[in-house]
Amino acid sequence: MYTELENITGITFKDHLLYQTCFTHKSYLNEHRYIKRDHNERLEFLGDAVLELIVTEYLYKHYPHKTEGELTNWRSALVRGGNLSKLSRELNLGKYLYLSKGEEKSGGRNKDYILANCFEAFLGAIYLDNGYKVAKRFVYDFLLIHLETIIAKGLHIDAKSKFQELAQEYVSITPIYKCVKEEGPDHNKIFTMGAYLDDKLIASGKGSSKQNAEQNAATAALSIMKWDQKQHP
Repeated sequence: MYTELENITGITFKDHLLYQTCFTHKSYLNEHRYIKRDHNERLEFLGDAVLELIVTEYLYKHYPHKTEGELTNWRSALVRGGNLSKLSRELNLGKYLYLSKGEEKSGGRNKDYILANCFEAFLGAIYLDNGYKVAKRFVYDFLLIHLETIIAKGLHIDAKSKFQELAQEYVSITPIYKCVKEEGPDHNKIFTMGAYLDDKLIASGKGSSKQNAEQNAATAALSIMKWDQKQHP
């Protein structure tokens, strides 16, 4: 079932039911109530913690002369949703997702927040199935190899701050953010925030909080304006 993914990651999956769970979106079980397995939110919760520990440990050991603030910015850049969704696409994790018909039709396999959550759930499954050392190797091989690029391109700089600074420099406008849409139940809301210059919507971003959605919107806006290709002042 997961031979291709095992070949890509170099990891042997022992408990296939665990990986089925990590790829099961909540919407699928709402539509298939006879299926008894859990959805992936608990594995996502675990994977998020494992990811933060591995990245934090790596940064602490490899950059002994960097300040807490610098290391925090680097960690945030590595584990932000947009980066994790990109890695999910590289691994083709969306191919394995169990989604409801509605979520499938709305392009769920390519939604950033679903893919980012799936990456964390997948890491949680690797940790439970193969242990910390294998999970650590996976994060090193697929995530931490991008750190130098992130630093070189200034991607660790807070996206909202960078967008505001460059917007003021290039067009003399301070960006504002507005909530475009809220979806999902109160305990698991997804927010879509728009980044505006004057009244013009430049880009939108999704996140599990308005703050995260604003960061994603700012990142997208920098790309659309091609300001992400410029050096930070």
